[in-house]
Amino acid sequence: MNNTNKQAIELYAKQLRLPAFNHYKDVVRQLGGDKTYEDFLLALMKMELDARMDSSQKRRIKTAGFPYVKTIDELDCSRFEHITEAFVHELASCDFVSKRRNVVTIGNPGTGKTHLGIALGVKACLQGMNVKFYTAANLSNELIEAQEYKKLLKIEKQLAKVDLLIIDELSYLTFNRHQSELLFKVIADRAERRSVIVSTNLKFSDWITMFENTTMVTALVDRLTFKSHVLNMNSEHSYRADHQGQETKGDVKS
Repeated sequence: MNNTNKQAIELYAKQLRLPAFNHYKDVVRQLGGDKTYEDFLLALMKMELDARMDSSQKRRIKTAGFPYVKTIDELDCSRFEHITEAFVHELASCDFVSKRRNVVTIGNPGTGKTHLGIALGVKACLQGMNVKFYTAANLSNELIEAQEYKKLLKIEKQLAKVDLLIIDELSYLTFNRHQSELLFKVIADRAERRSVIVSTNLKFSDWITMFENTTMVTALVDRLTFKSHVLNMNSEHSYRADHQGQETKGDVKS
């Protein structure tokens, strides 16, 4: 192929927003010489679709705001004392998101709650769902700041459209009445409409230590646990410590 035709293909691919079409030579090599024009076109179109899906998945994962990426395959389910590997993989199907159900993970520090939440969020992204990840403190601060700059309604609408909202570390801070009301509204607005994953170190009866309004705590727990999966992730052994220890041993050995 002469240089003029090559440049024309690159130009058309760019204008039509079909970047994978620039890799037509790879398709020709893979198909061989006994295929039809239709086979070539079909393979080229599939390559473009696969590239778009991959780009979309990466974009969704980046937009979700995960602190780092973790997967279900990296999760050592044998360490869990109260939930089975089969149930973890059932959650990984993200059927709970489609059914607008919530997941609440309760357990002492270092038992894999954040890892599980991120891994489920990544799974949802790979399935084309919109996900947002926050620590409870970051979400509270963002809502307060949005209200100060008169952007609260905009943020609330954006969060309401997210298929899966992950709120991590709901236990480390005490929230004043105003913060409690903002967090409560975000979660209440999603009730039976969209899904939430919440991780916490505290059992529900201890949530009154985080919020000033006891009545609001009752309502918050009621909304979170209705049609929800509540996972007991308490353990005498730290998942994080053991996992990091295994990684360190592996590094020394190599």
